[in-house]
Amino acid sequence: MAKKFRRSAETKGYLQKFEEMLKNGDSIFFDLKTYEEIIAQLAEKGKINKALKACEIGISQYPFSAELLIEKSQLLMQKGQYKKALDSLDKAQIFQPNDSDIIFLRGSILAKQGFFEESIEFLFQSLELAEEKDGVYYAIGLAYQEWGKHEEAIANYKEALEINLNNEDALYELAFCLDLTGKLEESVGFYQKFIDADPFSYYAWYNMGIVYFKLDKFEEAISAYEYATALNDEFASAHYNLGNCFVNIEKYPEAILAFNRTLELEEPDPEVYCNIGSCYQKSGSFGLAIEQYRKALKIDTYYSEAWHGIGKCLEIQNKNFESIHFFKKAVKLEKDNFSYWIDLAHAEYKIGNMVSCLEAYEEASVLNPQDLDLWLNWSFVHFEQGEFEKAIDLVMTALEEMPDDAELHYRVAAYLINSGKYKEAFNYLENALILDFEKHTVLFDFFPNQETQKALYKIIDQFRKKEDV
Repeated sequence: MAKKFRRSAETKGYLQKFEEMLKNGDSIFFDLKTYEEIIAQLAEKGKINKALKACEIGISQYPFSAELLIEKSQLLMQKGQYKKALDSLDKAQIFQPNDSDIIFLRGSILAKQGFFEESIEFLFQSLELAEEKDGVYYAIGLAYQEWGKHEEAIANYKEALEINLNNEDALYELAFCLDLTGKLEESVGFYQKFIDADPFSYYAWYNMGIVYFKLDKFEEAISAYEYATALNDEFASAHYNLGNCFVNIEKYPEAILAFNRTLELEEPDPEVYCNIGSCYQKSGSFGLAIEQYRKALKIDTYYSEAWHGIGKCLEIQNKNFESIHFFKKAVKLEKDNFSYWIDLAHAEYKIGNMVSCLEAYEEASVLNPQDLDLWLNWSFVHFEQGEFEKAIDLVMTALEEMPDDAELHYRVAAYLINSGKYKEAFNYLENALILDFEKHTVLFDFFPNQETQKALYKIIDQFRKKEDV
């Protein structure tokens, strides 16, 4: 342990020296192992360009190092520079012709390029030489999945899990493919056999929990996750997933406990704080919810969900002026989020900012033109302002998207009646009654006058009698 710590401290020092060298244009000589560690550290931090620079400097000092050429190829692949990545592998293969990493990486790059058949051939080739075979089976499964051959992908993900049950990537993709092919239910037995082989395997129970969760069997998923956490109370992912299960059955206090346990075990995470905030929000404890959302923002000020969460809590409490500030922050950070624009539109409407409200609805309509409530609420704003033609035009646009929606036909009929276009209105009313007779009561919200209601009811009753004949 002491040696590992010492080595880590040394690597950190070397990394600082390397970054200073780049900054000052100096020339420093490192041993091969140090270059590998510097590259790994930079790649881990997402500094891909600097990691590539370290590779190039390292290769200039160690031109016969297959390891550095392989590292360079991996980094180029991450940048999507596949031809350069393959060129680097070609050079590495001169020095190590039968290296399994080179063969494996070649297969992975070919898959990224869409050459799936050739890719799988190389990956199977590397399987014979590889030490960690589950990783290769996972890569083969991924290539088949990208190719659209889900049955073959499933078979290889299962092979990976047979070797290493803790391969989370294979587990996730297997569940995805099984779900996609409608075979998740019948695969329960596959996961059960791991539990039967080792009932004290917390990871086996965790896997079963994931399957039940995807099947919407939340009680069974909770039971599986609780076994996993009983066997290993420090299994953060199981606590987190347990929290999600409790959210789905609206047991918010239990969900909060599970999420808080996750925070005790892992680094503070804005997503977990937002999940806790959402639980408090749904329980009506808005002050506590806002407190959690603020904790998320302390970690990541660009976390849009936290800004939106605070806005929602304020809006529910009718603090609409305050909520708008937070909704605007959320939409600025995530312009493609339909719900954010809708909530902003509602808040602007409540304080009478009709221009801003209509602008928000327009943004939302681009993102999700199939949302019925969007068109009903947007058109109603115009209707309230006495802009009947604009209200009618919006519902007509909605009918182009959803021609068989009865509520839209009822709504346009109501708007047409109010604008005095009775003949046209009755055509839409008849369409609405044919599509869904029971929904005719929505009309009466627009005509509180009893005489008008009686006249409408007479027309509707005549239609019903005609249909009954």
